[in-house]
Amino acid sequence: VSRSPLLSLSHSLSLPSSSVSNPRSNPSVVAVRRAMALASTTLPAKTGLSLWCPTSPSLARRLPVRFSSRIASRGLVTASFANENREFVIIGGGNAAGYAARTFVENGMADGRLCIVTKEAYAPYERPALTKAYLFPPEKKPARLPGFHTCVGGGGERQTPDWYKEKGIEMIYEDPVTGADFEKQTLTTNTGKQLKYGSLIIATGCTASRFPDKIGGNLPGVHYIREVADADSLISSLGKSKKVVIVGGGYIGMEVAAAAVAWNLDTTIVFPEDQLLQRLFTPSLAQRYEELYRQNGVKFVKGASINNLEAGSDGRVTAVKLADGSTIEADTVVIGIGAKPAIDPFETLSMNKSIGGIQVDGLFRTSTPGIFAIGDVAAFPLKIYDRMTRVEHVDHARRSAQHCVKSLLTAHTDTYDYLPYFYSRVFEYEGSSRKVWWQFYGDNVGETVEVGNFDPKIATFWIDSGRLKGVLVESGSPEEFQLLPKLARSQPIVDKAKLASASSVEEALEIAQAALQS
Repeated sequence: VSRSPLLSLSHSLSLPSSSVSNPRSNPSVVAVRRAMALASTTLPAKTGLSLWCPTSPSLARRLPVRFSSRIASRGLVTASFANENREFVIIGGGNAAGYAARTFVENGMADGRLCIVTKEAYAPYERPALTKAYLFPPEKKPARLPGFHTCVGGGGERQTPDWYKEKGIEMIYEDPVTGADFEKQTLTTNTGKQLKYGSLIIATGCTASRFPDKIGGNLPGVHYIREVADADSLISSLGKSKKVVIVGGGYIGMEVAAAAVAWNLDTTIVFPEDQLLQRLFTPSLAQRYEELYRQNGVKFVKGASINNLEAGSDGRVTAVKLADGSTIEADTVVIGIGAKPAIDPFETLSMNKSIGGIQVDGLFRTSTPGIFAIGDVAAFPLKIYDRMTRVEHVDHARRSAQHCVKSLLTAHTDTYDYLPYFYSRVFEYEGSSRKVWWQFYGDNVGETVEVGNFDPKIATFWIDSGRLKGVLVESGSPEEFQLLPKLARSQPIVDKAKLASASSVEEALEIAQAALQS
């Protein structure tokens, strides 16, 4: 295998050990790193490895200061790029980017090497908060940054903007990537900046599905939630609102409706299905949650399609007009009808046409060497169920980021083995009469057994060919929630009749746990 001039020189030169012990404080080392990054702009990479292809975390620190002048004298510096850190670039500033950054730091490969490019004005944060505690009214202690920067949701350190500076990670804010040349390994941002990368991780997440402008999808008072700015705009409307209509009966609809209750607003949820969260809840389970929402004053309009959103003389939304001709008054409308992967600049990569997203393998490698995709945008092999999938969830964003970076930086070659996990927490503000927190693990296939009376607990078990495939528990104890992934991953053979005869959720979980040992 031929070796590039850069790699050949890096193996033959060394710095004093005192320079290595604290490289960030040594300006010579910093200059070398920058020179090496510039040199990489003219070195083509035809493999999945970074341009520098270091054999250890300290390799880049073993180069003499005079190396920068050698690079210039050899004419290797021929282009100017906006990013100084070019060995690894992450596009996107959400959950996945934050957890990826932590993994780079843990492996000693972030300082002077990692750049994150984001369209937002904030360092990566735990996005689920935006439809939960972030929407609480001021008197009910709403969540605010920097309180929920990654990685607090996963039990890690709070990574504020200063954390990224301290770790030597270059952050480019409010400038999304709009174009990519994968042959030249360059990116173009919205402001026209040219960026260079050695290895690229795409973590752009999803964008909210929107109503067309022609039916009022962009009227003042109409909101979509994906980012802090979106949530801030909604909070501004909620503070002046009297009647809120939420379009969509999924996670966004349920969580925003629960928050609207805290503001004491007239709240209606409209959706085309005949029940809440149809893709997961059984009809019986959905009925329980719908009744809880009704007790909190929320109204439902099921099986309804939207014709258009109507505006008043001031141009703001005033009503939601349904396909049957009826209207629902509203001064605030929240659209929560799903999301789509943010992949526009990357459409020349291999895509999964059936489930959407960028096709990757079990190490999150795309078919283009040196390019990876993680989080919401990745269509990956779901090993446990032997099928391709794409998961829009914070747990997958965290785990896929960690798995990808470990695979990129180390000899880690284990295929990603994800267990689907979903949860929701609502009505958790001060003064709420009932807090809701459910967790689901596994696959919702087969027949179902429901145990409990929803006061407060209830459990639903999915059984296929005698094996427990999935389980959902509402208001479980920490120990009970910890049991759920063990059950879903092991898929024990269970006695359906015995499970159905359980007098309580606790007893049902004991039966399922006993099946693990049989």
